[in-house]
Amino acid sequence: MKINYIGHSCFLFRESGGTTLLTDPYGDVGLSLSRLKSDIVTVSHSHYDHCNVRAVEGNSVILSRAGKFSVRGVEIEACESFHDDANGAKRGKNLIFSFTMDGVRVCHLGDLGQKMDDSILDKIGRPDILLIPVGGNYTIDGGEAARYVRAIAPAVVIPMHYHVKGLTVDISDETAFLSEMGPYERAKEAEFTAKTLPAATKVLLLERK
Repeated sequence: MKINYIGHSCFLFRESGGTTLLTDPYGDVGLSLSRLKSDIVTVSHSHYDHCNVRAVEGNSVILSRAGKFSVRGVEIEACESFHDDANGAKRGKNLIFSFTMDGVRVCHLGDLGQKMDDSILDKIGRPDILLIPVGGNYTIDGGEAARYVRAIAPAVVIPMHYHVKGLTVDISDETAFLSEMGPYERAKEAEFTAKTLPAATKVLLLERK
């Protein structure tokens, strides 16, 4: 399975058999978004910076509700969480998507904003790869994200939803999260199978494609 970071909370996953899955395509956030193609598109919530499905060409299967799905051999589960720390009173609900490609379980937390507790940890489970927001303001911040990572202990954690040059969304950069987590690696693309996952949690900072 290959992973490319498109930007913000948007990633493109490609299974070895060719099936593709795109997460949270963004709208007008100050970053360019090339026209993309994907068999599956997941949308964590309806805010403009996460639901620009019109930017995706072709007859994609759009998933934007809670449930269990099987699309082109990819098993996907979406469960509800909150976009804030007030049970959704501020910003509503958020979907957490988990899916398996090439024997690797991935969990994309969307715009998770609620504090960590046992109920949300049960929903997340034990993914091999965790995609987690770290920019704060609209989501959990770097410190809370680090708490989640330590509790979940994924093989790989990839930060997302943080400030980069040109982004017009008012969030912090990745510095606080990386400082909390310690050593990290930077890469333009990631590729994993069940056999190549690291034994201890690796923090991977992916560059935008």
